Amino acid sequence: MIRYLKRGRDVQARADDDAKVRGTVETIIRDIETRGDEAVREYSRKFDNWDPADFRLSQANIEKAINSLSARELEDIRFAQMQVRNFAQIQRNSMLDVEVETRPGVFLGHRHIPINAVGCYIPGGKYPLLASAHMSVLTAKVAGVKRVVATAPPFHGEPHPAIVAAMHLAGADEILVLGGVQAVVAMAVGTPSIAPVDMLVGPGNMFVAEAKRQLFGRVGIDLFAGPTETLVIADDSVDGELCAVDLLGQAEHGLTTPAVLLTTSETLARATMAEVERQLKILPTAEIAARSWADFGEVIVCDTDAEMLQKADEIASEHVQVMTRDPDYFLNNMTNYGALFLGPRTNVAFGDKVIGTNHTLPTNKAARYTGGLWVGKFLKTCTFQRVVTDEASATIGEYCSRLCHMENFAGHGEQANIRVRRYGTRAEVPWYEPVPALAA
Repeated sequence: MIRYLKRGRDVQARADDDAKVRGTVETIIRDIETRGDEAVREYSRKFDNWDPADFRLSQANIEKAINSLSARELEDIRFAQMQVRNFAQIQRNSMLDVEVETRPGVFLGHRHIPINAVGCYIPGGKYPLLASAHMSVLTAKVAGVKRVVATAPPFHGEPHPAIVAAMHLAGADEILVLGGVQAVVAMAVGTPSIAPVDMLVGPGNMFVAEAKRQLFGRVGIDLFAGPTETLVIADDSVDGELCAVDLLGQAEHGLTTPAVLLTTSETLARATMAEVERQLKILPTAEIAARSWADFGEVIVCDTDAEMLQKADEIASEHVQVMTRDPDYFLNNMTNYGALFLGPRTNVAFGDKVIGTNHTLPTNKAARYTGGLWVGKFLKTCTFQRVVTDEASATIGEYCSRLCHMENFAGHGEQANIRVRRYGTRAEVPWYEPVPALAA
């Protein structure tokens, strides 16, 4: 039996919040479409109190930011980027172009073609999430994207030097200091000073996520990466302190961050809830984490691992930390998740910051139909065909002609018929009267 010891806000309350966000974003998109740079600058002043002469950083600005960091800080950034680059390259190497002779004279294949221009959003208003630069900019470059625009909001009234350094070292071609919906819309629709991109990637708050949703179709997006979610699956092989740390470590992201404990031990569940309260008294980010835990935290007790599996797939969380005696049970059977963190020796923070897997992951149950950002998201898998013999063209043409006839597509059918007439041994396809104008 599945039972809740703590529930978060109800679904309707969250839906009401989403409706308000949609309206705000629609207004901003229309305004920027109409007024371009002028509107972008107004929203930057309004939301970030940021009004520089140019949102784009010069090479001198970039060098200044890099030089302000210590050698240790730069080495740490380079170490993290080496892990991300290595895994992204392994993924890229697994994606092979193909061309195969599927029947005599017929060759089919595909090519993985990089997207030409990508806009990467790096959150940085509340926390300077420089790791998002590794995950988006660097991965795009490994994929072969020619033009990568990276943008982040100002931090305490200026460009954050570590974010700037991370974007530059990752290979960004253009670096903007611009945040929120205005940044995402400017990159998508283009303005006189910002050339448009073909795809938007990167996590963000609910407004950034909604902007990407509304812009999808005009540009591509990686996925709907909204407020962070975490699910801890645990049994009595671990303790409440560890579970509480992993829950609050994600709850500090923002006021709307779901943090859920799923366990087969009611004793562990209650110990974790007590630990959360204890840790909130000493956690430096408790003001945010406490609100998030109060409104969106949940504690669910199940009788068996199978029940936890069922509930976990229903939740379809972005991050799933598995600390049970048999974590491979969830690896082998779970189907809806953004990323798995298996065993107590790893955790979501490793994935967020340094270990090499990508931290831009599906939220709001999008894990039911997509995985996270990876090198393949920046590649278009495009097919091609070639027919190299008369016999192959005529044979495929006969089948195609008959299939077109069943669908009443005369023009399609004639495309096939003319190949049968030119390359085949018959003078015509006797049961199908070609369109005279096309046969002439």
